[in-house]
Formats: sequence, structure tokens, C-alpha cells
Amino acid sequence: MRDELWRMPATAQAEAVREGDVSAVELIDSHLERIAEVNPRINAVTQLMADSARGAAALTDRRRAAGHVLGPLAGVPFTVKESTAVEGVATTFGTGRFRDLVAPADAPPVARLRAAGAVPIGHSNIPTLILAGMHTRSELFGDTVNPWDPARTPGGSSGGDGAAVATGMAALGLGNDSGGSVRIPAQFCGVAGLKPTSGRFPADHRVLGPDDPGPASQFLVTDGPLARTVADLRLAYEVLAGTDPRDPRAVPVPAYGEPLPGPVKVAVVADPGGHGVHPAIRAAVEAAAEALRDAGYDVREVPDVPRLDEALEAYGRITVTEFAPTWPVVRGLLGEGGDRYIAMAMERTPPASADALVKLMGTWLNIRRSWAEFLDAYPLLLGPVFTEPPVEPGLESRDRAGRDRVASAMRLCTVTSFVGVPSVAVPTGVAGGLPSGVQIVGRAFREDLCLAAARAVEDRLGVLTPIDPRPAAGAVAGAR
Repeated sequence: MRDELWRMPATAQAEAVREGDVSAVELIDSHLERIAEVNPRINAVTQLMADSARGAAALTDRRRAAGHVLGPLAGVPFTVKESTAVEGVATTFGTGRFRDLVAPADAPPVARLRAAGAVPIGHSNIPTLILAGMHTRSELFGDTVNPWDPARTPGGSSGGDGAAVATGMAALGLGNDSGGSVRIPAQFCGVAGLKPTSGRFPADHRVLGPDDPGPASQFLVTDGPLARTVADLRLAYEVLAGTDPRDPRAVPVPAYGEPLPGPVKVAVVADPGGHGVHPAIRAAVEAAAEALRDAGYDVREVPDVPRLDEALEAYGRITVTEFAPTWPVVRGLLGEGGDRYIAMAMERTPPASADALVKLMGTWLNIRRSWAEFLDAYPLLLGPVFTEPPVEPGLESRDRAGRDRVASAMRLCTVTSFVGVPSVAVPTGVAGGLPSGVQIVGRAFREDLCLAAARAVEDRLGVLTPIDPRPAAGAVAGAR
């Protein structure tokens, strides 16, 4: 049975450990063997935490033997994005300059997962400094390969987690998302991902010093889990939700809201903004819509989402203005070539003046109000994650046309991050040998509605992973 443990969903893994059907050490060893087999081809796990993972698993087994009640994620291994702190391990951001930046404590979401019994098994790859592009390629660890097709990107910036979860190297991944960085790897790798409401999960992104980032970074960046099933995603959500004194933004809202009367209305927008959508992605949206109809939802096509282009422009202007003072230093850290993705944005969008920035902050609130009114009429929105199938690695950094194409394709992710609402990415099937998926967006703090609808889609369209990776054209670096 041990050889197959890594194939089990996280919920089943935790139950097996709690019931004593398998030991936590056996569960971790099964995943470590899977990492040894698969990671040299995928390069998703960067810093392997084998010794500490076995130690944590052994402690879990001793606690069970002593009669302690184990947590809901007992023994379940998870990966952690290279930008998120794990106590005693370097938070490298994928650059050699931070190779020795050892974290003194776990970030709040890591601590919450640990408290529930889960075990960090390794850091996962990211684009250098999370800024070098959508493709998961770092200066320190190299490229992560999409396990479905080595000629396609696994997405980013949480692409290491997406690839690790899809191939069974971990049951859960902990990424973060400020415009698609959890949801895009979920679609590209064939797994599920949750971007929570801003303020739902506590976080502390002060890895490089005591100062907090500016308001855009404070509001836009949300930590979120990736998993192979929606049930696993729900379990991670229940564990991660809550408050923490390290994050005054996190609010004590119940994880589950009141049931809505009657069939829940779902607005469907296959082509947000009318900028174009690939036939395979349109078909994915249509398949998910039909699955929701079959589940009893009131599914209605609507003309468009609120103020998409205006929101995209405001998002870009606000983030560039906040980022501009540090760009000369950051550009040096990114190195030659690694700076192209951000440099193209900086060249196109000049920073706003103080007066213009104040006006933009008002526009931001106004757009959020428009979305709140839209979601009051339609509690759920069904649309694409990325309006194309997985693209080639580095497309967004190749030239202006490539960057614009990627920015357009991820537009619904960008705007939903901008307005701070929750979203679940869920697979819908395979098209042309590549995974397809959609996202289900909900009202603020109604992740429960998104998860229920995503489960209805999954029940009807199936689970795609874990998978064995297709052979890559050349070798890539493995875990260290």
C-alpha cells in the first residue's frame, strides 16, 4: 500500500494516518520516493526538507500512539513557494543573493497548516523574485517543466506548487496570488486552486525586513492552496481561514455563510471584455456551465463583467506607481533578461503623480463597489482562468506582443484580484493533450459558495491528476 500512498487525496491520507492504517512516516517516505523519481524531470521542488519532514511525521506517530487527537491534515505533506517563510529554511526568492536568508519563523499560513498536522516537505520553484514573468524559471533553480507537455509552461508564479501537486510529489501546495499566480498554474497543471478574499487568510510577507509593502501589495497578494481535488482544497481552506496577530488585515468572518434562497444564480462570461478566447477554453466554460445546470444552479450568460478595461488600467497604474521607487535596485537583482517582463510594464505605464494616485485609489474603491453590486445580483461568476491553453515558456518576456498576449489572457484573474473577491480554479478535462479549466468567482468572504460550485463541476467532469510527467527534451536540475 505504501507505494500508492502519494496517489491518495489529502483527505484520505489524513484519515489513514488518524485511523492508524498507515504511519505518518510511511506517508512522508512515499512522497519522498515520488519526489526522487519525478522531480529530476520536473524540477518543481527546490529545497527538499526530507529530514525535518520525517521528524515531524515521527512526532505525529508518537502523538497518535500516546492517544492524542490528531489534526485534520495529520501527516499530509505540502510544498511551500520559495517566497514564503518556513522556519529554519532559506527563503531564497529563487535568487542566489538570498540563498542564506534563513527564516526565523514560519509564515502564518505555514504555521496554520502545521498546527493542523500537515508537514512541509519542500520549497517549490518560482520566477526569480516572483517578478521575472509568468513562467516558473528562477536564477537559482532553473526551469520548472509542465508535466503534461515539457514544451508548455506550468504557469506561475506558483508553478512549482502546481507541478508538484499534479505529479503526486505533495498532496497540497501553498502558493500566493495577486493576479492569477495560484489559478494559472492550477489550470495549466490540471489541479484545483483557491484565491481567497483579501483578508480571509492571515499572512506576513515581510521576508526581507521589518517594513510592510505599500497598499497595493498589502491588498492584492493573497496566499492560497493548490490541491488535486476540491475536497482537499476545502479542507485546506478551513485550516487556513482565521485571524493572526501578525496580520491585522485578517478578519474573523465565519468560513461558511448562510445558505442562499432558491437556486444560486451563476453569471457566465466566456470572453471577458470581448478580447477573444480560444475555442478550447470557451468549450471548457460551456462544459462547466452545463455541469452547474445539471447540479441545479440557475446559470445565465451575461454580456460582460463590470468595468474590466478600466480595472486593468487602474491595476497597472497603481502597481507601477508603488513599485517605481524600488525598480532600479530590483532590476539589478533580476539580472539581464530577468528584468524584461517588468521593464516592459514600466516603459508602457508611467508612475502616477500624487494627485493622480489619490484619484486612482478612489477609482479602485468605485470599481470594487461595481463588482459588489454585480455579485449581489449574481452570487457566482463562471469564466476562464486564462483564455488560452498553456503557452510556451517565457512568452510573456519574449517581446511586447508576447507580454500583451499573456496579460490579455489572464485578464479575469487580474480584475478579480483587484477587487479582492474569492475564486476557485477547477479542471474541466483535457483538450489536445493539455488540461483545461475554469474559475468560479464569488462574493467577498463566500469561498464556500465557490467551493460548492467547483465540487459540482468536479463531480460531473472528473479529476485529472496525479499524472506521470511526459519526458522532457533535456535534463533539468533536481532538488538539493
